[in-house]
Amino acid sequence: MAAQGRQYLLDARWLTAILGMAILLVSSAFNLLGDGLRDILDPKHA
Repeated sequence: MAAQGRQYLLDARWLTAILGMAILLVSSAFNLLGDGLRDILDPKHA
């Protein structure tokens, strides 16, 4: 399946960029959520 998608990397670069940005946003959101939960639930941290 990944080999079949290789042809679209050159033809539709915007598709790859949008998916990459989505992964970046989701991972950043989980990171910020984890930091916020740590700040709230761990009184000894700060």
